[in-house]
Amino acid sequence: MIETLWGLLKELASYVFTNFDPARDIIDITLVTIAIYWLLVLIRGTRAIQILVGLIVLFAVYLASAIFQLVTVNALLDNFLGSAVIIVVILFQHDIRRALARVGRGFFPSVSAQEASQILEEVVRAAQTLSQRTVGALIVLERDNQLDDQLETGTEVDATVTKELLISLFMPYSPLHDGAAVIQQGRIAHAGCILPLTLREDLPEGVGTRHRAAVGITEETDALVIVVSEETGSISVVLGGEMVQGLDAPRLRVALREILSGERTDLRNLGELTVSVEPEPAPEEAADAEPASAPPEKAGELQSAS
Repeated sequence: MIETLWGLLKELASYVFTNFDPARDIIDITLVTIAIYWLLVLIRGTRAIQILVGLIVLFAVYLASAIFQLVTVNALLDNFLGSAVIIVVILFQHDIRRALARVGRGFFPSVSAQEASQILEEVVRAAQTLSQRTVGALIVLERDNQLDDQLETGTEVDATVTKELLISLFMPYSPLHDGAAVIQQGRIAHAGCILPLTLREDLPEGVGTRHRAAVGITEETDALVIVVSEETGSISVVLGGEMVQGLDAPRLRVALREILSGERTDLRNLGELTVSVEPEPAPEEAADAEPASAPPEKAGELQSAS
């Protein structure tokens, strides 16, 4: 085994010294590194990352079988990995299609920060109202991975995101209340969408089809999903196949802003998030609270701060 390793190292060193060109190879390695990093970011939080880890483990076992001369294992894995290109295309067909679609549409967001903040506020207000009325809802926010496959099962809406419209879509008398509303490119693109259900059996007790659909879509994409329970009115957030239940409007608002701004990449400690909300004083109360002895410049500072 030592002789085999030594031989491989000698061949590698000979190849490097013979073919290494500093300028060309540095550019080549940099481009490949950027491509791999972009691919990992694209599939982060989706089921594809689990498949990728499995393939890496198989390749590591294949190398180990060659080093330790495990003939049977090496032959089986050699035949399996010989069709690696076809296997990758089959396993990652959805992710490859989403990647190509993202390259085609560019990398610049089409929604400004102000518009995004307004959209999140409308979603939070709608979820709060639906929760108070114990009306079930399933709202999907598209991120980097496109949701075109799920949009094909719904009804096209293409409307501005407003609290009133979201509430009306999920009211029991609405023909679209059973499906999901998908927010894409800053607009309600489709409603009544049927999402893939997760096959996991370790979900919290009492969750229904909406919650299973929310976990299912986040296992395959990086979408962010808000669920309102029809039975309890509880608000849940689902990301990367993980779910946090029992959120109120202030915590939901902070969680959505942190996730969509990139400050938060998972739901760890989200249930422990505390938000202090102080009511804004009325104009007459604010005037009474202002110190009478404050110097003019200090009073000006207080007015501008309020």
